[in-house]
Amino acid sequence: MALSRIDTTNMIEDVPQSKLDNNINFRNIIINGDMSIAQRGTSTSSITSSGYNTADRFKVTVSNMGTWTQTQSTEVPTGQGFAKSLKMDCTTADASPSAGDFLIIEQQVEGQNLQYLKKGTSSAESVTLSFWVKSNKTGTYIFELVDNDNSRAISKSYTISSADTWEKKTITYAGDTSGAFDNDNAGSLRLFFWLGGGTNYTSGTLNTSWGTRVDTNAAVGQVNLADSTSNEWYVTGVQLEAGQTASDFEFLPVDVNLQRCQRYYQTTQSFVGNGSSNTSQCVGETAIGIPMRATPSLSLSGNFVITDGYTSDYTQSSASIGVYSNSAETRSFMVIIQNLPTLTTAKPYHARHSNSSVIQFSSEL
Repeated sequence: MALSRIDTTNMIEDVPQSKLDNNINFRNIIINGDMSIAQRGTSTSSITSSGYNTADRFKVTVSNMGTWTQTQSTEVPTGQGFAKSLKMDCTTADASPSAGDFLIIEQQVEGQNLQYLKKGTSSAESVTLSFWVKSNKTGTYIFELVDNDNSRAISKSYTISSADTWEKKTITYAGDTSGAFDNDNAGSLRLFFWLGGGTNYTSGTLNTSWGTRVDTNAAVGQVNLADSTSNEWYVTGVQLEAGQTASDFEFLPVDVNLQRCQRYYQTTQSFVGNGSSNTSQCVGETAIGIPMRATPSLSLSGNFVITDGYTSDYTQSSASIGVYSNSAETRSFMVIIQNLPTLTTAKPYHARHSNSSVIQFSSEL
């Protein structure tokens, strides 16, 4: 059978440039912008303090500004490819916040992931933010970029025009020719969705150009989402990318997105150890799947259960885990499970397969 020669000269000629431009991998600086990963759970109520609750990499930063329920919601803009959003629901209002009160949804980004923006040089790149948002509370909202390394910031406003309607917002921020990001694994860039703030953050002039961060200029004009228990706010499709235009949202395979989140937080029930000389403790090894950003802190989600695999299970009287030896560069850690019933020294034990508690590893920024 004769073989035909394939002419490859013009094979790519008819592909639109926009399709090529939109095929750049990992252009989104934001991790988990589609809110699809929620390792800690899908709903947390009674939120009054700062921390991570549902959607990975998105932190509530709050001080005395209402009480909140956060949910990984299935309410999404129609026909855009999203399955999840992050929802903030006010359950206790604060209609008259004190000067120092604030409510923010934030994500921090490592400096080593930002070097291509060339910040602090004459070639500094602009960045463009795009996202979908919905709220019953219409009006002006603020999104702030904060350079954590050089105490610089820039804020831009967006408007929710129609109540209870998904709207897409696009905001471009000029490149900053002053102050380079550190090239390390620490948090160099903080990204703030402002949802409310007292006069310490709203009484100045909005800082719409890069400059030294001044608190009073951070969120000028921001509505108070905490002023009524009827208020709720949804967001999804959050993307921040180099350049002055917004491309289509970069959907990643779920396994890739999960692994990116696990650099900062992950859990396991893996544990194998032996009874120690202190008979209320078991010393052993646990393992994780993805190397983490830095040496993680460890905690338990509840009372951990181990077993000798034959006759007995042993449940902690209260959740407690100690670190024997760990390293950000390895995937296994020597730990001490504490507050157990009397164990036998040197006898082997392992995690009970029906354990409802998990070992939590966090190296969040």
